[in-house]
Amino acid sequence: MRHIVRGPVLFLALLLGVISQIGNLTAASPDTGAAQEMRQITIEDMSRFREVGEPRVSPDGAWVAYTVTTQNLAADLMQSDLWMTSWDGTTTLRLTTTDQESEDTPRWSPDGRYLAFLSSRGDDNDANQLWLLPRPGGEAERVTEVSSGVSDYAWSPDGTRMVLAVADSDSVALGDDTRKDRTPPPIVIDRLYFKEDETGYLTHRRFHLFLFDLATRKVEQLTMGDHDDVNPVWSPDGKSIAFLSKRGPDADRTNSWEVYVVEARPGGETRQVTRFEGSVNNPGGEGGENHVAWSPDGSLIAFLQGGPPKLIYYAVDKLAVVPVTGGPVRVLTAGLDRWVSNVAFAPDNKAIYVLLEDDRVQHLVRVPLDGGRPVPVIQGRLVVRTFDVSPTGRIAALVTTTATPPEVFAVDGTELRQLSRQNDNLLAELRLASVEEISFKSRDGTTINGFMVKPPDYRGDTRCPTVLRIHGGPVSQFGCAMDLWYDPCLQVLAARGYVVLAVNPRGSSGRGEAFARAIYADSGNKDAQDVIAAIDYAIARGVADPKRLGVGGWSYGGILTNYVIARDRRFKAATSGAGMSNMLAGYGTDMYLREWEEELGRPWDATAKWLRLSFPYLHSDRIVTPTLFLCGEKDFNVPLLNSEQMYQALRSLGRDTKLVIYPGQYHTFTRPSYLQDRMKRYLDWYDQHLRRDAAATTPSVPAREGPR
Repeated sequence: MRHIVRGPVLFLALLLGVISQIGNLTAASPDTGAAQEMRQITIEDMSRFREVGEPRVSPDGAWVAYTVTTQNLAADLMQSDLWMTSWDGTTTLRLTTTDQESEDTPRWSPDGRYLAFLSSRGDDNDANQLWLLPRPGGEAERVTEVSSGVSDYAWSPDGTRMVLAVADSDSVALGDDTRKDRTPPPIVIDRLYFKEDETGYLTHRRFHLFLFDLATRKVEQLTMGDHDDVNPVWSPDGKSIAFLSKRGPDADRTNSWEVYVVEARPGGETRQVTRFEGSVNNPGGEGGENHVAWSPDGSLIAFLQGGPPKLIYYAVDKLAVVPVTGGPVRVLTAGLDRWVSNVAFAPDNKAIYVLLEDDRVQHLVRVPLDGGRPVPVIQGRLVVRTFDVSPTGRIAALVTTTATPPEVFAVDGTELRQLSRQNDNLLAELRLASVEEISFKSRDGTTINGFMVKPPDYRGDTRCPTVLRIHGGPVSQFGCAMDLWYDPCLQVLAARGYVVLAVNPRGSSGRGEAFARAIYADSGNKDAQDVIAAIDYAIARGVADPKRLGVGGWSYGGILTNYVIARDRRFKAATSGAGMSNMLAGYGTDMYLREWEEELGRPWDATAKWLRLSFPYLHSDRIVTPTLFLCGEKDFNVPLLNSEQMYQALRSLGRDTKLVIYPGQYHTFTRPSYLQDRMKRYLDWYDQHLRRDAAATTPSVPAREGPR
């Protein structure tokens, strides 16, 4: 959605394709005979891709553990297992093989004897517990019994204890009231921030830190109070733990997560280390990211610092350090107008590794502690999703290009050596479409960048039906990366004969704060002009058929789709996924009250602004494009009611429209059958309206341009 919490870069609907080889990043090429048997990708192939993630280097640097997530079609669920590959790449082992259950969040013990992980297998409450797997081999052992489950953990430096992030104690759990034969109790709400996608309605059940002794299996609470404590990191001497927390009498009104330090003993003193006075240190994001790091010499804590709260997610996240004892914060990337993420100190205590996002790429860089420009470690037309640094200095990175899905690589200096090859066999079967990086001018002369994906059999003198896909965020971007499963697989569209445009309009990340902030409190204006200009560009190049144009997106992509079809009637088909148009309907029904009020103000104080941005809904009569609306039933990010309103409006007007609701699904789908169904519905809708004389299906309504 437009207000989705940023990770280092949110690649919603990223690209599949082929680019020139970068070092040894591409998969092993099939031989000549095999190449003759290569075929185009299908919807069914989407479920065969394996999603590799969370690389962790063993303390001695000899092994790299990682997760591999697959689609279990029989059980209709996503399933994650643990794998391990030797540093030289000669030995690969699958460590877990549980049926219909998952293991994730792998972390090595300091002595390298055990690999810990989280899993809900065998738990009656389906809650994640902590498990230990001996590195030499053998059965994993479950070591915690926490009814609410373990959400995060970290080993102490001596390996005898762990710090756990756990929801409030068992007494707060619903207990027997969750049984199917009992009537659940009422949900009593008295918080400002009271709902969250995938979590549900929020009460005062909070996440706190607990100490866990491995020898005695004793769990003792370390922090408490009506606030959340997250992202724990041990000090090198094992005496303290740094973490992020929002505290104060009205913490729900802010996104400012301060750095705290607590003594690693029950009843230990807790100190607030940073006082941003409005800056944002966001602990959100994807698994495997580090948002707080302790320097090897124990003197500094590194973290990510954002901008003024008024700019919310439009402000660039910067790398900062603060003395453990408190004091002035030193921003190390103050002169760098780009987002950074995933903080890790170099073992030599002279620099900090971070991911640096740039235009359509994300690189690994080393930022000197004593000042100076970041030094590139991994660069090129690629995306580094995450990385891990061992005490020996060895680095493993999760890297993807438009030619290859994410795989684990060893970083040898500035060179990459592939360690995991989970998708090589599937890639050897497929003849993928070409992906071209493009640049063009928007209406006001602003340069816009993105990608064009052409059908595998495309001929240079052919105009094709063309689909404009719009990414979510909005502070996100299409990058030089291969998407595996999610909205949608652009290669499948290309294989169906469509040219696909995936561009990064203003509001996107990768090009600095001003570029992202250009749509602040002005959605559907400059960003709509930018994506419409992509269509004009493709038509001018002789690639797009102007009579067969489609558009669509998910989350903010759905929102911007609604703006586009209310402004431009050339589109003969649209798919609007988890979008909205009546901004007033978002206030109090989604999870972004703080962001709404910062960006637009309260509806009763700034009614004209709210109504102006609700243009597609309040002027639904301007929309003539046949539109397919889709949403998850339980989505609290962009709730279903938003799609229902737009569907109802177009249905009332007699337009060609349909609404598809996916039962039990949140903003991100977790059932493979629904992922395939959604992709099939995209194709069917575009085929229905773009592979015939679409002009005959368009109602005769006078064209009217939206007010700007």
